[in-house]
Amino acid sequence: MDRPCTDSNRQTLAVAAMPPIKTCVLGVGLSGLAFHVPFILALPDVFELHAVLERNPSSDSGKVKDRFGVDVKIHRSIEDVLADDQIELVVVGTPNATHYDYVKRSLQANKHVLVDKPAVTTAAEARELGELARTKNRVLYAYQNRRWDSDFLSLKRLLKEPASSSAYLGDLFEYESHYDRYRNGLKGTWKDDKLAGAGQLYDLGTHLIDQVVSLFGRPQKVTGFVENVRGLGDPDVDDSFTLVLHYAKTEERKYPIKALLRAHILSVRDPQLRFVVRGTEGSYVKYGLDVQEDQLKAVLSPEDIYSEEYGKEPENIWGEVNHINGEGTVSKIQWPALDRGAYIELFYNLADAIRADAELKVKWDEVTTVLEIIELAHQSSREGRTISLS
Repeated sequence: MDRPCTDSNRQTLAVAAMPPIKTCVLGVGLSGLAFHVPFILALPDVFELHAVLERNPSSDSGKVKDRFGVDVKIHRSIEDVLADDQIELVVVGTPNATHYDYVKRSLQANKHVLVDKPAVTTAAEARELGELARTKNRVLYAYQNRRWDSDFLSLKRLLKEPASSSAYLGDLFEYESHYDRYRNGLKGTWKDDKLAGAGQLYDLGTHLIDQVVSLFGRPQKVTGFVENVRGLGDPDVDDSFTLVLHYAKTEERKYPIKALLRAHILSVRDPQLRFVVRGTEGSYVKYGLDVQEDQLKAVLSPEDIYSEEYGKEPENIWGEVNHINGEGTVSKIQWPALDRGAYIELFYNLADAIRADAELKVKWDEVTTVLEIIELAHQSSREGRTISLS
């Protein structure tokens, strides 16, 4: 199969020559069936879907067989998974509050781990698991798939434009990123409950913060406004947030940058605002979300991931650049989303890391930083003050 790709990283010859990585997916809800199983099945040269954890199958064949027509072993407990010596990789797609326990036990059983966001619920847990992975010489990878969103890849390409370009933004001083939606009721799932890792900041905020950290690194200060604006459910389970991450100027960064990250649950807008980026010579505004999630929810065959339309952003939601030239004239151009969304690249990098010791595209230290920021944002919101990162 030809694979769509955006990164320079490619599957190594060493990986291609080795047997596929025997994989078990924990959980066959939205996460397992949409974000993990399709890619594992689409990459039979590097992965084999050996088993799933499905505690109470609704049919004898299980959800994977029912949806994709593929026979896989069904384990009913985490103990059965860990006792299965054939499993090399465990994919943790279960509720947030279970991540720490399942990741730790999988590493202790000498298995590699891919874990959904939020990887765990505290920075201390992340540090502990990172050290355990190093001790065990296992790969520990956080599923920060939104680094391969079409809109984010297109923004990264824009930020590399030279000063001679009519799309040049100049020196950045403000970055704004949104995951807004309109939902006036509770979902009726575990995400409504007051559990470890509950709330929008842990859910959507993890993606927004991770993207910023991948662009600008570790901020100096955090200001957080974390709220349950609808007043529904437990008041401690937030449904909206606004964060400001403060980046000081450096030798490479001419101006301080404020990164504003927002997710509001009562935003009436279609399409929703996604990015506003401001620089000394231009600005960029983008509406609409990456299409991969909706496509993956509907996919019935892994072959669909290789279709021409997969990950392709519609032209009507391409972003717009305003650029000012030396004469003070402002021009407007559409910034084309030439970069197709490519979550599949994460799985190739994961395979390369397991089989050929490749560098992780999502480093565990960055995952730990994201969790530090989330914890400090909650503290900032409670105390009504800006807090410095140590």
